[in-house]
Amino acid sequence: MTHYPSHWEADVVLRDGGTAHLRPIVPSDSDALQRMHMSQSPESVYLRFFAPMPQIPKKDLDRFVTVDYRDRVAFVLVVGDEVIGVGRFDRIDPESAEVAFNISDSHQGRGVGSILLEHLAVAAREVGISIFTAEVLPQNRSMLQVFAAAGYEVSREFEDGVVAVRFEIDPTDRAMQVIASREHRAEALSVRSVLHPSSVVVIGASRKRHSTGNLLVRNLTSAGFQGTLTVVHPEAEAIAGVQTVRSLDELTEPADLAVIAVPAASVSGVVRDCAAHGVKAVVVISSGFAEAGPEGTVLQREVVATARSHGMRVVGPNSFGIANTAEDVALNSSLSPFLPEPGSLGLFSQSGALGTALLARATRLGLGISTFVSAGNRADLSGNDLLQYWEEDPATKAVGLYLESIGNPRKFSRIARRVSRVKPVVVVKSDLTGQELPPGHEVRLSGLEERAGGALDEVLAQSGIIRADSIRQLFDIAQVLASQPLPTGRRVGIVGNSAAMGTLLVQAARAEGLVVSRDPVSLHPEVRAGEFGEALEEMFGHDDVDSVIVSFTPSAGASEQEIAEALSEQAAQARQTTIACFSGVQGVRDELTAFVPGAEGTPESRTVPSYFGPEDAVTALARTTDYAMWRGEDHGNYPELGNIDRRAAREVIDESLDAIGDGEAVVLTPSRTRKLLEAYGISVLPHITTSSVDEALAAAEELGYPVALKAVHTRLRHRMELGGVRLNIESPEELRDDYAQIRDVIDEFTTEGPYEIDVQRMAPPGTACVVRGGEDPLLGPVVSFSLSGDTTELVGDIAHRVAPLTDVDAAEMIRSVKAAPRLFGYKGLPVMNVAPIEELLLRVSQLVDDFPAVADIAIHPVVATQTKAHVLSIRVVLRSSVDRIDSARRRLA
Repeated sequence: MTHYPSHWEADVVLRDGGTAHLRPIVPSDSDALQRMHMSQSPESVYLRFFAPMPQIPKKDLDRFVTVDYRDRVAFVLVVGDEVIGVGRFDRIDPESAEVAFNISDSHQGRGVGSILLEHLAVAAREVGISIFTAEVLPQNRSMLQVFAAAGYEVSREFEDGVVAVRFEIDPTDRAMQVIASREHRAEALSVRSVLHPSSVVVIGASRKRHSTGNLLVRNLTSAGFQGTLTVVHPEAEAIAGVQTVRSLDELTEPADLAVIAVPAASVSGVVRDCAAHGVKAVVVISSGFAEAGPEGTVLQREVVATARSHGMRVVGPNSFGIANTAEDVALNSSLSPFLPEPGSLGLFSQSGALGTALLARATRLGLGISTFVSAGNRADLSGNDLLQYWEEDPATKAVGLYLESIGNPRKFSRIARRVSRVKPVVVVKSDLTGQELPPGHEVRLSGLEERAGGALDEVLAQSGIIRADSIRQLFDIAQVLASQPLPTGRRVGIVGNSAAMGTLLVQAARAEGLVVSRDPVSLHPEVRAGEFGEALEEMFGHDDVDSVIVSFTPSAGASEQEIAEALSEQAAQARQTTIACFSGVQGVRDELTAFVPGAEGTPESRTVPSYFGPEDAVTALARTTDYAMWRGEDHGNYPELGNIDRRAAREVIDESLDAIGDGEAVVLTPSRTRKLLEAYGISVLPHITTSSVDEALAAAEELGYPVALKAVHTRLRHRMELGGVRLNIESPEELRDDYAQIRDVIDEFTTEGPYEIDVQRMAPPGTACVVRGGEDPLLGPVVSFSLSGDTTELVGDIAHRVAPLTDVDAAEMIRSVKAAPRLFGYKGLPVMNVAPIEELLLRVSQLVDDFPAVADIAIHPVVATQTKAHVLSIRVVLRSSVDRIDSARRRLA
């Protein structure tokens, strides 16, 4: 039997938030397929087969389950042992195939058909099919709706009582938007089912007070969980005052959430038991999985596969737990004995150990949270899932994430860019490469790890994400975001009773890019509250002040409480963002609560966050201001690029990948490189590779003088200072001499070759630039820009962005590098036309976004001139992966 590509398998989230497993069909599915068919209504059978068929004949059944995974492909969607849907295509001719679906009656309305269509389209494109056709009875409205809503350009014809449907399956912008929208709704609902349970069962609690399970039960009860709480214990009548049941069999109704705290070796069995009893989601507190080594990794994958294939989500394993402070939920299913007050900050921790620190700091600061999730090893539920949920969660105003790795970087950047437009997202992320990830966290590697560290800040900034350097800084920033209006500009006013503190605040503000628009107001140390209030009122009244920093140092004058009350009174009426720096004062933050009119004129509190040191205060305000400015900017559009032939590009990539194994890399030949780039509208200045001086002379005559000679050898390529490049060769005599010199240089570096030398027509004079793109292991598809030269590389003067790029992204990339003035008339240099470079960046961005197999594309150099841009050299590396993560199909990752 021909084996199917492993990357065609996927765990998916259905429309109602439940999960299922999608995979290609195999012969052993015949019994399950027959069971699904026989459970269908006569009407459903007729709509699928155009005739009554109470049972599938064996001959047809064998044909249905036996496919070649190229000309005949079929996918099944499975929940447990039940097949809930089948989608297939049969090739009609080299470019088209007929597609058909059969969805279980009991699972109609869950989006099964849409998911099958997405995955079939991706598989079909991989085997060279570009068009789907289908014949559908007019009364089969649900199937016609699947095609109509998919985002493709669908044509219909009605003939002989059948609707003939035809559409191209290359993903359109609308199709991609449809996929993203469906993914968002499904995953948000999936997370909601975890965080809003109406019933919780704890499995693994003991009567020992200091045991993990006992603590979980006590935390659930002390938080006042509003649903039904049950504990499973084979012997005890009650645990921590909660009645027990001997097993899940004794539950009158399936639990929404199971919290598991049993030894790692027993977790798989418990999860299977939960699946059999209809539990919707599990939180695995137990440790001893991937963080413990290879055996634990196997256990972890088994747990996740079992849960997902039975429709359940998994938090953990090695999780610290979850919490929801909503009044109608009051869930503290975590190991934290304390829970912050209800508030508007959503918190996600990828580290179980830091879960306590996050909740403890939020509690100490009096910063309320909406929901909290500790993902532990992040085997299933991830930061991406939580962002999907928080995007539209009315209880969450700001988001804080502690990340140790990014499992699906493509998905993360796509979601984060969307969420940041409506809610601030603060991320604490270590500068980790793929090789340095903590135990228990997996991420794909692509060979571009060196790019991740330098690009991380730029990529996060591009997405509107606020990066914090520490947990403390995350909460410093979150205090402003959760309590204050966003700044409307960078202009800052400062009021305080210490000239020294005012000077420190001014210096810190300017260093962070803020503008001190007015001289700081420095009152005398023994200032009274009334005088302080008047100074505040005056500062808040200035139109050229967007934010106000208030400092206070205790003295013989007014008390900190009196000043806090004066500040609260003024801040309540102000439009500005307000923060305080009350040095040396303990506990004063509780007094800094201003009351502002609510939606219906009723007072509501607005806390003025206070910081101990000026640096902390200004940094928090500056990061918040940067975000506010980003949110108000025009981020551009994704332009429609002409002359793109994805089909031709896919053929080049597939042909190249067929020759290598999974995880291996291949450098494209010059001819395939040219075909791939031409498919994306990128042309290279003609060149001819030669292996003798006579061939070089013939090439120069064909291309036309003047020409350049370039050694193909890796260590000499682009290295003029090493003698590997000769320019402006104007005659055969000069070419002979230069050719011989380059051969001598090659001999110094190697005795094995390659000895080839490229002959290329000279480009007009200009500024040499470098454009790169590729699949970064931590960030996804990254595009980079710099000016050519060792100095650029040594000082790291390189701009990075994540694909796809908008037109504004491309323009900002070029202008953001420190050497950019060389392109715009620096010290009398000619002004170069950078529009062609911007378009080149957009085209490279589209290529690496479309094809994750493109591990690296280096355009070095591309010469910008006063009129055009000339691409002189391109090197493309492809990497085959067993886990292709793309955005043209939904999958959990």
